[in-house]
Amino acid sequence: KLEEFLNLKQLKTSLKEDVLLDYYTAGFCWAKEMNFSLMQLSGFMDLLHFVLENLSEKHMTVGENLKELGKAMVGIGETDSERAGDFNFFSIEQAKAIIDYL
Repeated sequence: KLEEFLNLKQLKTSLKEDVLLDYYTAGFCWAKEMNFSLMQLSGFMDLLHFVLENLSEKHMTVGENLKELGKAMVGIGETDSERAGDFNFFSIEQAKAIIDYL
């Protein structure tokens, strides 16, 4: 299903497509093992894409990427709606596990 969703057409002959499929499959399986809800699973997949895009398109270092990830996840666990970020559906423990995973 991920192969179809990612529109991978040359999986058997393209190392890049094979690696992409492995990357997203590993992330998806990890998120499922974490018992993420559908919304959390979707958000985690967005984070996987965000991190990969920062590396491949913006050529960020790992340190820069971690800073950007931190900015994206700011507000998790906050009850003040003005400070809550886009990923506020994760708990603080889940956010820590995501950062450790990434």
